[in-house]
Amino acid sequence: MGKTEKFDHMKLIGRYAGGHKNLITLGRILAGISAVLTLIPYYELWKVIRCAVNGEELQNIKVYAWTAVALIVGALFVYIAALLCTHIAAFRVQASMRSSLMRRIITLPLGIFDEDGTGKIRRIVNDSTAATETYIAHTLADKAVAAVTPIGLLVLVFAFNWKIGLICMIPAVIGFMCMMSMMGKNMQEKMREYQNALETMNSEATEYVRGVPVVKTFGQTVHSFKRFKSCIDGYGKWTTDYTLTLRLPMIGFMTCINAIFAFIVIAAYVVTKNGITNAEILNVMYYIIITPLVTVALTKIAYSGEAEMNLIDALKRVEKIMELNPLEDVTSGKQPADHGIELKNVTYRYKDATRDAVSDVSISIKPGEHVALVGPSGSGKTTLAELMVRFFDVTSGEILIGGVNVKDMPSSELMKQVSFVFQDSRLIKKSIFENVCMSKPDATEAEVMEALKKAQCMDIIEKLPDGIHTVIGEKGTYLSGGEQQRITIARAVLKDAPILILDEATAFADPDNETKVQAAFEELSKGKTLIMIAHRLSTVMNADRIFVMDDGKCTESGSHDELMSANGLYREMFDEYTRSIEWKVGA
Repeated sequence: MGKTEKFDHMKLIGRYAGGHKNLITLGRILAGISAVLTLIPYYELWKVIRCAVNGEELQNIKVYAWTAVALIVGALFVYIAALLCTHIAAFRVQASMRSSLMRRIITLPLGIFDEDGTGKIRRIVNDSTAATETYIAHTLADKAVAAVTPIGLLVLVFAFNWKIGLICMIPAVIGFMCMMSMMGKNMQEKMREYQNALETMNSEATEYVRGVPVVKTFGQTVHSFKRFKSCIDGYGKWTTDYTLTLRLPMIGFMTCINAIFAFIVIAAYVVTKNGITNAEILNVMYYIIITPLVTVALTKIAYSGEAEMNLIDALKRVEKIMELNPLEDVTSGKQPADHGIELKNVTYRYKDATRDAVSDVSISIKPGEHVALVGPSGSGKTTLAELMVRFFDVTSGEILIGGVNVKDMPSSELMKQVSFVFQDSRLIKKSIFENVCMSKPDATEAEVMEALKKAQCMDIIEKLPDGIHTVIGEKGTYLSGGEQQRITIARAVLKDAPILILDEATAFADPDNETKVQAAFEELSKGKTLIMIAHRLSTVMNADRIFVMDDGKCTESGSHDELMSANGLYREMFDEYTRSIEWKVGA
């Protein structure tokens, strides 16, 4: 109900359910049977009222009453069986969906996580699959009940006195029309907008929480995060405007479904205006009991329609991830002749961007050469490095490692060739040993210890309660940014790849940690092709060559002395950097 596009959600659910999809069908059938069994006792109730009005024997009333009780208990057990079937299938679908999502996410280019944000992807994996589980486990059974109950109610309402039944159905019909007006053509689009707003707020909230220490330190409020604040304000305005558009239909729906008792009074007057008989008293009493079920049935239909639209939106988001294409990978390819890197007319533009992040860049790096990429923020330094390790595929041009195009190299082989130390180090909640072993799963404890020594990590290990088997984040064990960076370097040491890319690797290190990190880099980069991205220009002065990026283009290249003599952008940046480090309070 309320769908504007053809989207076979049940077919998609069946695909993820696998062999459990028959349980979904069985659960829906059992839920329908339970709805029928729930309605039959109302016929027995009519018999009880008839016996009471006509003064029949108590024994007859007992038979009818116990029959009704048995049917209600039976309906309860049948409904429990239905929920058992749908829950088993729901858990299977959710597990299968999350597994499929994670298997697909693992194959996606790493650049996807920069473009779409981890907050949005995490919400799809967690919340969208949870919405599917809730729909299958509960809503499908309720939809079966909501489909069967109105039919049974129509029989019960018209079977005993069609005049009373017809009058009582007037508000129900008007209420149903109001409900259908709310579930119109635009409802699915509105539901998509609603989920988009939640997704955006979730992503921005994640960034805001990460920045709370800065916010509190400088006495700021949520207003300091303009994007987050605008998301909240935009969501509030959208919700208010949308709620106002539903005000009149909702008032009509709620008024009608709760006005049925008033129509019973009208119906009672109509059928008794020429005199009251026992049969009429029986019917009026019976309709006072049965007609509220119409309200319950309409409410269930309304909520099941909303739940279905939520499900469709959730499944579309899941499918959007599943439809993302992994980078084309070859099972076998050429082996690089050496560890040199060559970029030929490389251009790359991010999704939905209006200009190129990197434009027509050609660079050649010899095997074993130490080079640096420098330039203003946003000049394309990190993008260029990420293209070298194929976080994305270039829009045009080609990247060669050892004379082999990275597209013609199996991803496993490419990863063997390159180690990447990121600006923002990530350690997972496992032991130091397991964190370091991520680069070489079969490494021995002795190899890990040797890598930690070369990465200047022994002072960290010595203060940990369980040494290299201490779990990060457990029992209050945490590491500083610089310490995490050194553990990350130990991973790269253990991997011992011939090409090393350092992306602002000392950005968050304090002076003491920076000294140790630099010592670790010297040990790590021996005999390797080194590409260093840095804003601290003092760290790249000894590089064999320095490439200067500006607005996505490589505008200058050469040694430090050559670039200083050229009096170009590098000279300006270095002079500015020198002034900044020489600045003193009160100078």
